[in-house]
Amino acid sequence: MKKELVIVLDFGGQYNQLVARRVRECNVYCEIYSYKTDLGTIKSMNPKGIILTGGPSSCYEEDAATCPKELFELGIPVLGLCYGAQLMMLELGGRVERAAVREYGKTEVLIDKAESKVFRGVEEKTVCWMSHFDYISRPAPGFEVTAHTADCPTAAAEDEARRLYAIQFHPEVLHTKEGTKMINNFVKKVCGCAGDWRMDAFVENSIREIRAKVGSGRVLCALSGGVDSSVAAVMLSKAIGNQLTCVFVDHGLLRKNEGDEVEAVFGPEGSYDLNFIRVNAQDRFYDRLAGVEEPEEKRKIIGEEFIRVFEEEAKRIGAVDFLVQGTIYPDVVESGLGGESAVIKSHHNVGGLPDYVDFKEIIEPLRDLFKDEVRKAGLELGIPGKLVYRQPFPGPGLGIRIVGEVTAEKVRMVQEADAIYREEIALAGLDQKVGQCFAALTNMRSVGVMGDERTYDYAVALRAVNTIDFMTAEAAEVPYVVLNKVMSRIINEVRGVNRVMYDLTSKPPGTIEFE
Repeated sequence: MKKELVIVLDFGGQYNQLVARRVRECNVYCEIYSYKTDLGTIKSMNPKGIILTGGPSSCYEEDAATCPKELFELGIPVLGLCYGAQLMMLELGGRVERAAVREYGKTEVLIDKAESKVFRGVEEKTVCWMSHFDYISRPAPGFEVTAHTADCPTAAAEDEARRLYAIQFHPEVLHTKEGTKMINNFVKKVCGCAGDWRMDAFVENSIREIRAKVGSGRVLCALSGGVDSSVAAVMLSKAIGNQLTCVFVDHGLLRKNEGDEVEAVFGPEGSYDLNFIRVNAQDRFYDRLAGVEEPEEKRKIIGEEFIRVFEEEAKRIGAVDFLVQGTIYPDVVESGLGGESAVIKSHHNVGGLPDYVDFKEIIEPLRDLFKDEVRKAGLELGIPGKLVYRQPFPGPGLGIRIVGEVTAEKVRMVQEADAIYREEIALAGLDQKVGQCFAALTNMRSVGVMGDERTYDYAVALRAVNTIDFMTAEAAEVPYVVLNKVMSRIINEVRGVNRVMYDLTSKPPGTIEFE
């Protein structure tokens, strides 16, 4: 399937993934590349447009990230954002200087050229997200100022004839009220994209490509039950049927009833042909975790033991031709394989590859998709919405939502508390409004009074956050009436718990998980 392509050139900006996501939301395919990508490579990809991201440096510094002037002479529309806008001005003969007043946060922007293709349909006064200490003091020759703020004389500028556009603020951030409209205007009205990047076409094409690649071969997939691996497994099932074998390792650290729910969907009684194997390995994991309190050590133990179980099951299956991973596009970017941002973490979606498994190739059918696109693909494949829109869940499971040693009894407590919390969040209509919510079990025990009797039991911590990219997060404002009901139910229904707390910590300085 031939796709219209818009390229994001990353200059180290923190919002590079957001830019690509916003373009994708316009039904236009988009990929992130480093600013170091040579012009020949860019031309060979035949992009419909190029977007330059923000960055942490000053473009006039000696060692600053840059791009050749020839980039703006390719005849391809270019949109520069923040640092990208400043760099465009500097390379084309404008001036960029340190601003007397730094702009940060929500800022009122005044549109000076309502008929600009980029600002078509945007209000004359609109709220945008600013984050800059340099400013464009003099636009490059041929550019017209199209927007300003009280402290920034060039909030936007354009050379319509050459299809070059510079925007000082960040339209990709949700705090920019009409940012998505601006990006849509650029890719549709300036670049001329038709917007035919649709999930139904992606799914259909992916199934066709998988079928052609696999042929009569055998495929092995480690199915965690999470969204990514579930969608990948179903896609493979649709493509090759019983040539696929899925191994689901239940390590006893899943949410309440989760193992049974996964088996009900993917097991023998489900509607998918994928040779489902469930390995109940709870006791094995509990034994390995006995006496271990340090969270990173727990992560390593859980990950290693998962690999051992998977290896044992794969041995029974025998040689396979292909191995399936649920890698998604943020995994690629965070692993340093796309763009210019720092390596955040390496992703090994099946926890590492067994040495003895003889396979020709790894199949990653979701490698080009963001999480929200994976969910859309899941719905296209007919996966129940309950599974597709489930709350994110870490690979080590509840093992890192229990502070201190993991025991079967502690797992029971956190499972019960978490189920109550998520149920009440859903009943309040908040399950689709918070980025992630869960209950964790602290290692704190304290005195309480229940039924006129003294108790000495554990405290549960409730967590709910709002986030755009899961790299930063703020605590969600869950209504007190909901929290109070959750507290009452947990204390009354979960044996061993006598105290409930709500975690207000943002990320940073905390993490989203509670470990």
